[in-house]
Amino acid sequence: MGWQDYLDTNQTRFEQELLDFVAIPSVSAKPDHMGDVERAAEWVAARLRKAGIENTAVLPTTGHPAVYGDWLHAGPDKPTVLIYGHFDVQPAEPFDLWHSPPFQPEIREGRVWGRGASDDKGGMFIPILAAEALLATTGRLPVNVKFLFEGQEEIGSPDMPPFIEAEARRLSCDMIFSADGLQWTANEAQLVMGLKGLVGVELIVEGAQADQHSGLHGGGINNPLMALSQILASMKDAQTGRITIDGFYDDVVELTVEDKQEIARVPFDEAEYCAELGVPEAFGEAGYTVRERLWARPTLELNGLTGGYQGAGSKTVLPARASAKITCRLVANQRPERIAELIAAHVAAHTPPGVTARIEHLAGDADPFLVPRGHNATQAAGEVLREVYGAAPYITRVGGSIPIMTLFLRALGVHGVMFGFSIADENLHAPNEFFRLENFRRGQTAYCRLLERLGR
Repeated sequence: MGWQDYLDTNQTRFEQELLDFVAIPSVSAKPDHMGDVERAAEWVAARLRKAGIENTAVLPTTGHPAVYGDWLHAGPDKPTVLIYGHFDVQPAEPFDLWHSPPFQPEIREGRVWGRGASDDKGGMFIPILAAEALLATTGRLPVNVKFLFEGQEEIGSPDMPPFIEAEARRLSCDMIFSADGLQWTANEAQLVMGLKGLVGVELIVEGAQADQHSGLHGGGINNPLMALSQILASMKDAQTGRITIDGFYDDVVELTVEDKQEIARVPFDEAEYCAELGVPEAFGEAGYTVRERLWARPTLELNGLTGGYQGAGSKTVLPARASAKITCRLVANQRPERIAELIAAHVAAHTPPGVTARIEHLAGDADPFLVPRGHNATQAAGEVLREVYGAAPYITRVGGSIPIMTLFLRALGVHGVMFGFSIADENLHAPNEFFRLENFRRGQTAYCRLLERLGR
C-alpha cells in the first residue's frame, strides 16, 4: 500500500480525530482555560507518538507549553526540516452567533465546524498525518523532520522568544515550514513571500494640571486635545497619503519591476474591494496600487483617540490630557525600535507651545519578514503546490504580522515558508469557523510530496 492509499483508507479515522482535537477548548487568552491548553498539548504529543515520531515531549515555557517531536534517521546527507503550527485557539464568543456549539464540532457540507478547526488545528494536524502515512508505508521519512507546536500563538507568542533562543540547538534545521497559513482560494494556491512587521506607540499630550473652564481660560492656555490633533496631522500628507516623519522610509526595500508584476498577476477588483468595505474610494500612498500598498508599503495608522468630554450634549472644558494610540505596519528592512525613535523625534519637533508631549512604546513589536528570491524551500513548496493544484501558485504578501517567523529567522537563521491549507473565508477568529475537508485531504498529499521532493 502506498501513502496515497493509506491516506484514503484512513480518512474517516483522521476526521474523527480532528473532531476530538477541536473539542478541546484550548483558548490561550483565558486563564480559566489554561488546563485545556495543557490538555491540547498532551493530545498533540500523544498523536505525534502514535504517528511514529520520536523524542516527543511537552516543553514548558513561562506561559503556555509547546510540543516537540522528531524523526532524525534520514541521514546527514538529507536536510533537516522543522514543521511549525499552534494548538491554541481564539475565544469563541459571542456563542449565540454559532450555528452549532464551537467546542462540539460537527461535520456538515464537507466541512468541520468548530473553533480552531481551520486556525490552526486542522492545519497543524495535516503534517502529522503525512508523516504517519510515510512511516506506515515506507518505514521511514525522506528527510530528517522536527515538529514544534506552540500553545500561545493567538495571544502573540509572548513567551516564545526566550524559549526559541534557549532551544535553538534542539530546533536547529535547514528549512522551516509553517502549517499555520492560507491558500488563495479553495482551489487556488499561493506562496506568501512577505509579512509586515509592527510597532505601536501611545502619544500623550498634557497641559494644565486639571481640566479648565473654557470660558475662563480659553485663549489663555493651549488645549492638549487640539495640540494632539495638530501633531497627528503633521505625520501624514492629507493629499498623497505619504508619511512625513523624517527618515521613516529610509530602510524600506523598494518594489522591483518583478515584484510589481507578481503582485499585478493576483486578481484584484478595486471597485469590488471598496464596495465590500463600504467606502467611497480607496486611499493611500500615491504612486502605488492598492494591492502594493496593502502588501508591500509601510503604514502609520491612528487606532484610538482619547481626550475631553465624550458624553451627551456639551461640556465647555479644556482637557488636561489627550492621547492617541498609533501603530505602524512595517516592511523590510524597517525595524520597530528605529521607527519608534523616529516618531518620538517627530513629536518633539512638532509639539506646539504650552503643552508637553511624550510617547510610550507599546508591547507587541514584530520585525518584517521577506523571503529572498531563489529560496530553496520556497521553490520546492511552489513546485509541490503546482502539482497539487494544477496551476502555479500566486506570489503574494500579507499585510499582517506573524512574529514567530521573524523569531525563527533571528534565532535559527532560517527563512520559513508558509505551507498551510486554510482559506481566508473560513471565519477564522469569528463565529462559525470551519475547515474544508477537501483541503484537509489535499494538504496531506501536499506534505507527503513536499517531504519526498526535499529528500531527492
